[in-house]
Amino acid sequence: MSLQGLCKTFGTKRAVDHLDLQVRPGCMFGLVGPNGAGKTTTLSMATGLLRPDAGTAAVLGHDVWTDPAAAKALIGVLPDGVRLFDRLSGRELLRYVGLLRRVPPGDIASRSAELLEALGLTEDGNTLVVEYSAGMTKKIGLACALIHAPRLLILDEPFEAVDPVSGEGIRSILRSYVRGGGTVVLSSHVMELVESLCDDLAVVAQGRVLVSGTVEAVRAGSTLQQRFLDLVGFTAAGGEGLAWLHSSSPSS
Repeated sequence: MSLQGLCKTFGTKRAVDHLDLQVRPGCMFGLVGPNGAGKTTTLSMATGLLRPDAGTAAVLGHDVWTDPAAAKALIGVLPDGVRLFDRLSGRELLRYVGLLRRVPPGDIASRSAELLEALGLTEDGNTLVVEYSAGMTKKIGLACALIHAPRLLILDEPFEAVDPVSGEGIRSILRSYVRGGGTVVLSSHVMELVESLCDDLAVVAQGRVLVSGTVEAVRAGSTLQQRFLDLVGFTAAGGEGLAWLHSSSPSS
């Protein structure tokens, strides 16, 4: 994936400011940054969900905006705040998405069964998605992103609301996908997760890339958490604030 000079402004706020990013094929790439850094806006432009004011986004040589059909055929997307056709069952939803993605009908049932099993949703395959928990919804969204066997997965906060057991299952799926030649770009606020899972990463703040490279290079001998805090200019607040929370006795 190649992003060059991406810009997006909402009113007077520049959400993404001439952002450049290169993701090498066959790696797990983490995109990290504070709230409001422009991560979701960047991923939305990279996948064709949001048109940039300027700049280009390309997937394996296909421009997302001038050759959208070719580019999007290569991408599986799990957006932030995923919205699904939740009056379908999980299995029906996978069939619907598979047909939209032109998966051969004979493959949809077998792929759906494998995905439901891998994500721990087999027993809920005939349950309406509207009845799923937040974590289950996230998992069926990931299954939808995978069913057409894309070359690139773009995942916005894929582990949010997911329990530890399911989270480990998702990690296993993503590692296997990368070993098979796929590329994953994921955003996360959890530095420990990115540090343990990703090969490369970029730190974004105020719509710009502050640093990008291998996890080891970005850490620069520190923990990723500390390096991130240093890069974004975090300063711990003093202990004198919120004094009204410090009293041990109840108010009368």
